[in-house]
Amino acid sequence: MAKKRGVPGRNLRINDQIQRDLSELIQREVKDPRIGLVTLQSVEVTPDYAHAKVFYTTLTGDPKATGEALNEAAGYLRNLLFKRLHIHTVPTLHFHFDQSIERAIEMSRLIDTANATRAKEDAQASGAPDDEARDADGDDSGNKKNDGK
Repeated sequence: MAKKRGVPGRNLRINDQIQRDLSELIQREVKDPRIGLVTLQSVEVTPDYAHAKVFYTTLTGDPKATGEALNEAAGYLRNLLFKRLHIHTVPTLHFHFDQSIERAIEMSRLIDTANATRAKEDAQASGAPDDEARDADGDDSGNKKNDGK
């Protein structure tokens, strides 16, 4: 017997719809003071629509306390989603703090630090002092701009 396949892209559409609806519901319906400014990054629904991982970030407040508050409100939010979505099974919501943005910022900082250290080492190896290696325009002191004349 052939394996039953769902409609292509349906899972993605449901993920997006749940994300949009949850964003609105959290803002308007949840009154917990532990939930500050929350951004829902993504939603991943299992193929059987039984569970949904909701990844969030916070602009204010403690991420751990926000996660606890969101997970406590998950049943209420699921009930509100059931009234909005027209699918047979509304997934159980599981909120997870998304650390990818913090990791990206940290990696960018490390790369900038490494590049600055390398530039400093290259300048010292060439014998040019760091401050005198560039003039006021940001060009190397030995190179003049060509005006095309």
